[in-house]
Amino acid sequence: MLKPSERSKPLKRLIYTTFNSPLGKTGVAVTPYGICRIVLSIKKESEFIETLKTIYHSPKKQRCQLTEIEKEFHLYFSGKLKKFTFKVDLTQGTSFQQRVWKKLKAIPFGETRSYQWLATEICQPKAYRAVGNANGKNPTPIIIPCHRVIQKNGGLGGFTGGTHLKKYLLKLEKKSNATFPY
Repeated sequence: MLKPSERSKPLKRLIYTTFNSPLGKTGVAVTPYGICRIVLSIKKESEFIETLKTIYHSPKKQRCQLTEIEKEFHLYFSGKLKKFTFKVDLTQGTSFQQRVWKKLKAIPFGETRSYQWLATEICQPKAYRAVGNANGKNPTPIIIPCHRVIQKNGGLGGFTGGTHLKKYLLKLEKKSNATFPY
């Protein structure tokens, strides 16, 4: 992991790929430290590239180098993969966001937790709204499963890509684990 003073320095390289998924065109970007950005439903590839330029000035499309990542996404969407093997690069988030994102990784496939549970788990039980905001800024959805966080009353809550995507992901995982109501 980069030291705080190194976070603002440009990364040596950023590569990305796009592929079709049940959610539409999906984009995945990778730095030498791991997957740094996932966009589940890209309207235009040029918009995805502009987002990537906020991380690194000239992202390069490298489909052949990222085929294993694409393969894991296809396995996930077909219900055959519960846990991704690739590392994530979370150096772009604040320390609070990073704590939230790391705790999200502990939520098992097919299960949900509440925003309040998440806030308590990071030892800030009153920060459930801040946890929700950090959840919404998660740069690597699915791999860091922010879709598994719901409201305390059982409602879906929000999702950056739209609640229809969150509902789809929860239903997909329900096929393997029938432990939550969606």
